[in-house]
Amino acid sequence: MKNQAVTERDDANRTAHDDRARPMTRRSALRLGLGGLAAAPWLAAPRGALGAVLGPASRNPFPQDDEIVLGVSAAFNGPSRGLGIELYRGAQAYFTHVNDAGGVNGRKIVLKIYDDGYQPDPSIQNTVQLMIEDQVFLLFGYVGTPTVTRVLPLLKKFQDENVYLFFPFTGAQPQREPPYGDFAFNLRASYRQETEGLVNNFVRIGRRRIAVFYQADAYGRSGWAGVRRALAAQGGQIAGEATYRRGERFTGTMRPQVEILQATSPDAVICVGAYAACAAFARDAVDLGLRVPIANLSFVGSENLLQLLSEGREDAPRYTRLLVNSQVVPSYEDDSIPAVRQYRDFMARYDPAVPEEIVEDPYTPFAHSFVSLEGFLNAKLLVEILNRLGDSPRRAGLEEAVFSVKDYDLGVGERVSFGPDRRQGLQRVYYTVVDEGRFVTLNDWEGRLA
Repeated sequence: MKNQAVTERDDANRTAHDDRARPMTRRSALRLGLGGLAAAPWLAAPRGALGAVLGPASRNPFPQDDEIVLGVSAAFNGPSRGLGIELYRGAQAYFTHVNDAGGVNGRKIVLKIYDDGYQPDPSIQNTVQLMIEDQVFLLFGYVGTPTVTRVLPLLKKFQDENVYLFFPFTGAQPQREPPYGDFAFNLRASYRQETEGLVNNFVRIGRRRIAVFYQADAYGRSGWAGVRRALAAQGGQIAGEATYRRGERFTGTMRPQVEILQATSPDAVICVGAYAACAAFARDAVDLGLRVPIANLSFVGSENLLQLLSEGREDAPRYTRLLVNSQVVPSYEDDSIPAVRQYRDFMARYDPAVPEEIVEDPYTPFAHSFVSLEGFLNAKLLVEILNRLGDSPRRAGLEEAVFSVKDYDLGVGERVSFGPDRRQGLQRVYYTVVDEGRFVTLNDWEGRLA
């Protein structure tokens, strides 16, 4: 099992492009199937080639004067669909409010959305569609490291077109550092910051032997690297590690992974995954007697995780007592925070839903969630940036507009600033535990988890 885990981890880090390919044309790009896009051979096209593909409209990305079209590829179906749906709902609540008030300088914000199921190949295909056929103004609200890391080389290759990715739902490093950091803007804190905070707090209360359960892809590897980095700074190392394949469902078993980590006698486990697999791991850990704190990163989707562990169980506290989740937005229960009050108001007023033609798998959204609050804040900041473009917005002005955001009050108690060397707006990490069936702020690590 350990050898398989290492093999999967290494495979997940291989770059998916072939430098021997021909330049792309409009017809050849649209003709590419998932297999061709997985290899992304046309990434070897010369810089500026997309301009020929897109045609004159790419220089004037508003064929209509009354819309700003944002392109979204995210998980709206499959075992991680809750992440895409919740992020979309939060963002759309804010955009609906702005549109009802007349839009941004008279233009309504329109989201052009496609489902990628949290899989890289469909995400690449969707991005090609969004840029070539839909000719969106910018990309927004993508979900996941394995998808985003495969789209970034595309944006770099066609950088002359100034197509940027705004506020993806991932804390990974590739969109925060060279060679791809110039093509994305982040709002949330990074996985490196989340894992460092978790490790430091666990070590502080005497839990030094920390194991990692992670998704065998770029996301899991990013979190794993963050834990290793933080432990090394404390003079330690990862006590044990086990992986799972992306796309696992809660109905599957994680007993082999639990047994691998159990054999290392950890004091705590940090999970780097999506909610279905992480909930299955937490369930099987408790059932097999691994009674140590189990931490999850913000990407997990806390409410979805909690629902899977609690629904239909009279003994739910047994499975959630030692959960601790890091978050990158404040609690949506804290109505002393101005942005939270606004978020709760708009979610109740508009109750946005993903278009029926996108969602195939049934899903019941939450009234409030950390993910939808993040989507709401993403939308609020993007509207501020779009407003700064003035009456004649162009893609070429986006970077300057972002860098003009200095000490901006987003309403969460932390000011937002951007600059050429600062492409992440927020830095703060929050910690939560489960009490009375909901996630609440963790204020006493020693009293709760020592």
